[in-house]
Amino acid sequence: MALTTFLFDLDGTLIDSIELILRSYRHTMRLHRGHEPSDDVWMQGLGTRCGCSSATSPRTRRDRGHGGDVPRVQPRHHDELVRPMPAWSRRCWRCGTREDLGLVTSKMRSGAVRGLRVAGLEDAFQVIVGADEVTHPKPHPEPVLTALERLGAPATGAVFVGDSRHDLECGRAAG
Repeated sequence: MALTTFLFDLDGTLIDSIELILRSYRHTMRLHRGHEPSDDVWMQGLGTRCGCSSATSPRTRRDRGHGGDVPRVQPRHHDELVRPMPAWSRRCWRCGTREDLGLVTSKMRSGAVRGLRVAGLEDAFQVIVGADEVTHPKPHPEPVLTALERLGAPATGAVFVGDSRHDLECGRAAG
């Protein structure tokens, strides 16, 4: 089957935002809980995001005894801490044309646009679907189905490229 539509996740796929995420959590935990868990605790939860910008789910945080607070990232920190992924991932999205490329992310749309700009990909995608544009974020199939609908493309011939279990589940559930 020929692939005709290409959807991409953002964090961990097209941009490296790990340091941004870790610094946000460290700051939030110090400010609201008075302590900072080790980075390995947070790394265990990465890829299990909710609809919050670069945040592990509130349930995951509560289960680990860290509360449900969602860190808020200052824009100035975002741009200095986010990095484009290696050249191979930047070439990967070039497999299509702008008309058949979409971005599906757990970030809010504004954060996604900012991340794309930092990576030099601000004009690469015809469609961007942020967590604030759907009722059910990843791993639910709604974000991928929304992107396909906006592109006018069927699930047949589409591929969703991501780096987390939730990306895999979302893509599979969307067909």
